[in-house]
Amino acid sequence: MKLYDMQMAPNPRRVRVFLAEKGIDNVELVPVDISKREHKSDGYMAGVNRMGQVPTLELDDGSHISESMAICRYFEEIQPDPPLFGRDAKEKAEVEMWSRRAELNIMTCVAAGFRHTSDFFKGLEDQVPAWGELNKGKAPERFTWLDGVLADREFVAGANYSVADITALIAVDFARVVGLKVTDEWPNLARWHGAMSARPSAKA
Repeated sequence: MKLYDMQMAPNPRRVRVFLAEKGIDNVELVPVDISKREHKSDGYMAGVNRMGQVPTLELDDGSHISESMAICRYFEEIQPDPPLFGRDAKEKAEVEMWSRRAELNIMTCVAAGFRHTSDFFKGLEDQVPAWGELNKGKAPERFTWLDGVLADREFVAGANYSVADITALIAVDFARVVGLKVTDEWPNLARWHGAMSARPSAKA
């Protein structure tokens, strides 16, 4: 199997962290240089991902799976342990809920702030700078929200480490692109972030 990857992009990192937590090390990483627009090349879009996105997983039969959570779900199915999408019906629903909330409340906000204000995306996005600045301004509020969530729990979705923690970690770390970092202003978030960052998988 091959994973078309971009080292600095958040969604490929989400898959790499997931694989590291699973102990899966037989996936070849194929670097795709977004800065050189390799993901928009005719060859990549025709042969790997018609939408010109990373990450994309290429299976041994030559088929492709894209979208980071879909790729993670594939690996959850072929290697259930440790379970990162939940252990029973209720926990699976809670993991899905909190992963989605972390993505919508933090990742989407930060991405909008970055994509609509950065020169990197000129020519790739129909940029609306005012929308980007608005989202940058909202990002600290989203940290405050997550800090409140973590006031009474060790992990984002409750009792166990899950893909919701992976999503939230990647989103929080990605916020650095809009100048936002975890500080003591958010003590619960800082505690959780320190613990998640200390896991070996966080370096994937």
